[in-house]
Amino acid sequence: MLDWLYNIVGWILVQIHAGLTFVGLDTDSGWAWGLSIVLLTVLMRLLLVPLFVKQMNTQRKMQDIQPKIMKLRERYKHDQQRLQQESMKLYQESGTNPIMGCLPLLLQMPVFFALFSVLRSVAEGNAQYNFTPELVESARQALIFAAPVAAQFNSSPEELTALGATDPIMAKVIIAIACVVMGTTTFLTMRQSMKRSISQMPDNPMMQTQKIMMYMAPLFGLFGLAMPVGVLVYWVTSNVWTMVQQHFLYRNQPVPGQADDKAKGGASPSGSAKGMLGRKKAAESAPEPKEQPKIERKQPKKQPRSKRSGGGSQ
Repeated sequence: MLDWLYNIVGWILVQIHAGLTFVGLDTDSGWAWGLSIVLLTVLMRLLLVPLFVKQMNTQRKMQDIQPKIMKLRERYKHDQQRLQQESMKLYQESGTNPIMGCLPLLLQMPVFFALFSVLRSVAEGNAQYNFTPELVESARQALIFAAPVAAQFNSSPEELTALGATDPIMAKVIIAIACVVMGTTTFLTMRQSMKRSISQMPDNPMMQTQKIMMYMAPLFGLFGLAMPVGVLVYWVTSNVWTMVQQHFLYRNQPVPGQADDKAKGGASPSGSAKGMLGRKKAAESAPEPKEQPKIERKQPKKQPRSKRSGGGSQ
C-alpha cells in the first residue's frame, strides 16, 4: 500500500549516494551510504521547518486563550468531563489544536517506516525501490564503525559476516551504542519540547499523554535493537537536528512572559538573586555619611522683670 512512498525514499537515497560518489567518496564505503542517509534526513527536516514554525505560532495562540481556560476551570472545577468538553470547544473556536505539538513527529513516521522497509529489503538482497542489484550489494557491504548498514542487533553472527562484518561482536556493540544514543536523544528532544509546552500552556489537556510519551522515550532504544543500522543513523540525525532547531527557534521566539522578564532585567530566580546580590554589594561599597556637627542655638538670657520694664525699686 505504501510502495509509492518506499519508491520515493529509495530513489532519493540512491540519487544522494550517486552525488556523493561523484564528488569522490568510495561507492561501497560506509561514509557514502551513511552520509546519504544523513542528507536524506536533513532534506526531510528542511521540508518540515515551516510546519514546525506553524506549530510554535499555534502554541502562542493557545497561550493567549489561557485566561479563558482558567475561567472554565473555575466554573467546572467539579465536573472534569464538562471542563474537557468546553476546553476543546474553546480550542476549536480559536483555531488552535493541542495535537499540533505531535504533528511534526507524526509526519516523520511515514518516512521512517519507508526507510526501514528500504533498508530491510537491502539486507534481504532484494533489488527493489529503485535499487539495482549492484547498489544492493554495495549497501550490504558498507560498514559504519564496523557495523553493516543493513545489519540489526538480532542478526546472527553468520548473517553479520554475510553482510560484510569482519567482527560480529564489535558490530553488535556498535549497534547497542547506537540504540542507547537513539533513546537518549529521543528523550532529550521530547523533554525540550515539553518544557516549552508547560511554560506556554500549563492546562493543555494532552499534557499528561505527552509526559507519558516523554518518559517512555528511552524505551525507543529497545526498539532500535530490531532496526537496521541505517535507520538508527536516520533517527539519531533527526533527533540532533530537532534539538538544534528547537534551541534556535525557542531562543528567537521566547514565551511572552519570559520575554517580559528579560526586558525588565531579570524576573527569573537567578536574575533576582543576581539583582539582590548587586544591590547588597552596592550598599556595602557606598561610603558612610559623615556625621554633621550639631548646631547649638544660643537663647537670650531671660532678664528680670524690673530690668525689662526699665525701672528699679525705689
